[in-house]
Order: sequence, then structure tokens, then C-alpha cells
Amino acid sequence: MPTLTDMAGLRTKVGRWVACAVLLATAAGATTKVHVISFGKWTSVQWFLVARTDEKPLALKIRALVVDGRVKEYMLGAPHDVTERLFVVRRAFRVNDSLAEDSGPRWQWQRGGWLLVDRMTGRVSAVNLPDFDVYYSAASWYRDYVAYCGVAEDGKKTYAMVAQLNRRKPVLKKPLSNDGISEDAAPDSACSVPIWQRSPVRISFEPGGGPKQTFAIRGHVVDLVNDADEEEGTK
Repeated sequence: MPTLTDMAGLRTKVGRWVACAVLLATAAGATTKVHVISFGKWTSVQWFLVARTDEKPLALKIRALVVDGRVKEYMLGAPHDVTERLFVVRRAFRVNDSLAEDSGPRWQWQRGGWLLVDRMTGRVSAVNLPDFDVYYSAASWYRDYVAYCGVAEDGKKTYAMVAQLNRRKPVLKKPLSNDGISEDAAPDSACSVPIWQRSPVRISFEPGGGPKQTFAIRGHVVDLVNDADEEEGTK
């Protein structure tokens, strides 16, 4: 017949087993939590052009990026699915345009950079795009690559740029023009939207007033494609 000491020891062991089971269940629940990501309704807002203050504002269509029922960010344009788990979206945000002598804030909508969204963790993080200008650069995505015309900090040069997610340095950075960006230049005017091709993977840039340049992308290796030679070879 078990003694009182044996019964106390048994209760202690059972209590430990129950505590371990609760901890394991809690940990399992935390790791398997399902995050719900959705988008709000489209809304038209006014976009005031910083570089062209004399013109009327343009219309932007934005919607909320909602994670687990809470608005995380606002976005514009269509998302690009990188994988089944990850996608990218263009950010929109409001900035206070008031001066010290103004009586209150003056909120204005602006375009931002790109955001990376993880469907599994619900995490939203900024995408680092070297020399990407939120006003003058237009991005084109393919897989986890993004191509755009970058603008130097002083605005005097433009570059053909290809960046890859989770890679700090750009895959491609080649000067396109030394003419720079004029003060009255329109949005997305650094160059036309770059055009992707696949099999083989190629990206074409066509700057205003300059010849088209095409590059072959092989992982982190980039080769300039001579379109004239290829046309002669196909004849």
C-alpha cells in the first residue's frame, strides 16, 4: 500500500507532466498561429506633387493592408506574389505638410517605397532598393527581382538598376544618362517601365532620348545583350 510520501511524490510528478503538456501546447499554438491578411476597399485620395507645386494634385487610389484585423499600412497598385508565402506592395502614407506658424497639421498623401509581407508570420517590412526614387522611379517585378531606373542623390545621373530581395548590393547598376532629372520632370519619368523577359531571363531599359539596353540575368551574373548582333544572327 502506497505511503503518504509516495502519494505526494506521485502528485508532484503528475503536476510536472501537466505543466510540461501545457507549455508544449502553448508553444505549439504560438508557432502554428494563423495570420489573416486582407485588403480594404479602394479609396481615391489627392497626391500633391512635391516637385511641381504649381500643378493640381493627382488622384491616387489606395487601400488598407490589414493584418489580423488591424490596419498595418496603406498601399497602392497591385501586389506582386514572390512566393506562396511572400508578396510585395507599394506603400502610401500621409505626411504633415504644416509649417511652424500653421494652426494645425496639414496631412498630405505621398507615395512611398516597397513593403515585403510574410503571410505566415504577418510581418511587414521595408524593402531596401538602392537609388530608388519614390517620385521618379517606376518598378517592374519578376520573381524576387525588381528592375527600375535609379536616380543619384544629386539628381544628375540615372542608372539601370536590378535588385534582389534579401541581397544588399544591387545585381545591376549601370549608368543610363548623365543629363539627370529636370526640376519640372513628371512622376515616373526617370525612364520607361523596364520590361522583363523569361527563358532566358532578360530585362530591357529604355531611357528617354537614349537607346534601349537589354541585360541577361543569370543569378547574380549580368551580361549586356547586343540586340543588333542577335538580329543579324537570326537572319
